[in-house]
Amino acid sequence: MATQLRLVRKLLLHVPHRHHKNPISFASCLSLCTDSSTHQEREEQVRKLRILLQQQRTATAENLIKTLILSKTSSFSSPNDLFTLFSVSSPSLKPLFTNMLLSVLSSSKMPVEALQLYSSVRKDGGFPSLASLNLLLDCLVTCNRFDRTLELFEDIVDSGFQPDKFTYGKAVQAAVKIGDLKRAREVVDLMKKKGVRPNVFIYNVLIGVLCKEKKMRDAEKLFDEMCKRNLVPTRVTYNTLIDGYCKAAELEKAFGLRERMKIENVEANLVTFNSLLSGLCKAKKMEEAKKVCQEMEANGFVPDGFTYSILFHGFSRTGDGEGVIALYKEAIGKGARINGYTCSILLNALCKQGKIEKAEEILGKEMENGLVPSDVMFNTIVNGYCRRGDINRAIFTIEQMENRGVRPNCITFNSLIDKFCEIREIDKAEEWVKKMAEKGISPNLETHNTLINGYGRMGLFDRCFQILEEMEYHGMKPNVVSYGSLINCLCKDGKLLEAEIVLRDMEDRGVSPNTQIYNMLIDGTCSVGRIKDAFKFFDEMVESKIAPTLVTYNVLINGLCKKARIMEAEDLLNQIISTGLSPDVITYNSLISGHSSAGNTQECLELYENMKKLGIKPSLKTFHPLIRGCCKEGIVIIEKLFSEMLQLDLSPDLVVYNALIHCYVEHGDLQKALAFHCEMVEQGIHPDKMTYNSLILGHLREGKFSKVEDLVSDMKIKGLNPKADTYSILVKGYCEHNNFGEAYIWYREMFENGFLPSLSICNELTTGLKQEDRLKEAQIISSEMSIKGMDAHIINEDLPAVTKI
Repeated sequence: MATQLRLVRKLLLHVPHRHHKNPISFASCLSLCTDSSTHQEREEQVRKLRILLQQQRTATAENLIKTLILSKTSSFSSPNDLFTLFSVSSPSLKPLFTNMLLSVLSSSKMPVEALQLYSSVRKDGGFPSLASLNLLLDCLVTCNRFDRTLELFEDIVDSGFQPDKFTYGKAVQAAVKIGDLKRAREVVDLMKKKGVRPNVFIYNVLIGVLCKEKKMRDAEKLFDEMCKRNLVPTRVTYNTLIDGYCKAAELEKAFGLRERMKIENVEANLVTFNSLLSGLCKAKKMEEAKKVCQEMEANGFVPDGFTYSILFHGFSRTGDGEGVIALYKEAIGKGARINGYTCSILLNALCKQGKIEKAEEILGKEMENGLVPSDVMFNTIVNGYCRRGDINRAIFTIEQMENRGVRPNCITFNSLIDKFCEIREIDKAEEWVKKMAEKGISPNLETHNTLINGYGRMGLFDRCFQILEEMEYHGMKPNVVSYGSLINCLCKDGKLLEAEIVLRDMEDRGVSPNTQIYNMLIDGTCSVGRIKDAFKFFDEMVESKIAPTLVTYNVLINGLCKKARIMEAEDLLNQIISTGLSPDVITYNSLISGHSSAGNTQECLELYENMKKLGIKPSLKTFHPLIRGCCKEGIVIIEKLFSEMLQLDLSPDLVVYNALIHCYVEHGDLQKALAFHCEMVEQGIHPDKMTYNSLILGHLREGKFSKVEDLVSDMKIKGLNPKADTYSILVKGYCEHNNFGEAYIWYREMFENGFLPSLSICNELTTGLKQEDRLKEAQIISSEMSIKGMDAHIINEDLPAVTKI
């Protein structure tokens, strides 16, 4: 009983009392009527109701009640006033009248008045009928009073009433609407305990919320349970599951259900087809989407605006601008009406593909057909021109927008401001901020964040801090994006101490850093080799209960691998798996690169095989360290790796070609190396210094000195002037062929260009020159090396005293 009273009081607290009248007696009711005619009218209406109910003319009685409670000229101040007067005058008919009044209030969607009446009835010790209560529950759900629905349901149960399926269904629906799946399941469990079998409606509601949360396995269990109970799934059931599968990218199961609908003779509707189309378009399967469209039309359904919006999205995702245009023409040809929402999607799809002029043309046509343009449509075109870099057209579009009576907003101006910041014309960005204010549009948080990012990328950090101060002065609190933009720019500029100071400042101001901020700091410290500091931020992140992402782990693994701390990097790989994350191609690329640099060829190959077993597709960056690191293993393994790379539709880039050319040179196959050189040139890939160094080395080993000279000349023509590494290959290569005179000529060019060979190469060259009695050249090298601070005492020992003078 205490629980019931508590719930009734709680329900009563939520009912406004501005019209609440609760007379205690008939006499007090009469005393409220200062006008005798009003008093007589009230009595007459109550008398009519009494007679109608006595004669069981319920329909007429209901109509009279509606008139009395809805009329602005009613003599009753509120439905509760009518209830009180009728109860006092006709106590024997009170239960019947109560149920009727509550039903009318509920069906008239008057939840406040209905709850007020319910509270009055409960305070009098009465209880409405289950039928009228069900109408009230339905009214509460329809009016989005979900908490009140559950409170009422609990009061019904605690009062000893036996709810029916409808009652339970409304409670389940209310719990689902507020996102309390646990409560919804508790209601279903109670229902089963009381021996009431859940109906299709309840299963549909529960399946719907599970699909919304992408808990498809749980939704499947409920669907199977429903079928086992011999409940026939409805079109709503199938549509809900199909939509859930499509959103969870489980298209095969979605189409499996579609086939089951056909077998069970459940007719599909436009919702069914739109869900399937949405799933296919998100998966970029436009050919299959076209087939679904054909099936839809074959079943007599005409694509609506939403259908076309889905398809426009799909073609946009696949980068098929022509497909978007063709679809638009098809829609117009079929007489489809393009509404504002569909038009916005269409314009966005075209602008993303750079077809902005076409978007403008279509907008113009639709406006001629009566479409009222919105700021969203014009903003899409402004943003499209800004992305292309055509700022003049973007400004012209804003002018057109104003001429059409459409007022620009923050989004309009922010597109321009962002573009000016991107191209480092920050003064013009500031000009447009002023223009924005002149037009009565206050710069918003995004405007200020854009400016902070713009100034930060230019290294003008004082201005960034000034903007933060201006924001606070104008009562605009910087958010995590404001600080994140600044921290990101400071980290990229190597100002890690300043970045940490900003981090501490944002924390002091009550702005909590997120995963992205910590990732920036970890990446910044790793990029300069400060692994200890990176882990300090990582530990701080974990202590603050901010879950590290795969990006966090990948940055740390890459940093460790660059420092040759591969064992620690592999420990992090295990940590990724233990935390429920899945390593990706970036994770494996970093580990393979680390092992490759350390010369651990077998570990590289094992990681490569593991990633393939896990279904992780290798990228070009996977093959860079693999081919380079496996060179010493022989040509067979290199050719195998290269073949697998091509099978993955990965086109070799400069790094891959250089690794292949170097490998074939190292294994003495100059012709194969030259063939790859020709292939890369044909592919439009320009050789770099590394390419030339490998080819020079290959020709030197075969003693083809004229080819070597041609290659060096070609390097210089292409602006790739030889540096220390190229000259060292030349000097050493000629020495190995005992051509010390030519080697000395290369040495001279090298020295005069400001480069020095290693001590070992100097020793080899001077020793060879001495053997050929070219003591003067040997002494010159010795002297030049001494002047440059290289220890050349070994090469000086055998020189005659006369040459040392």
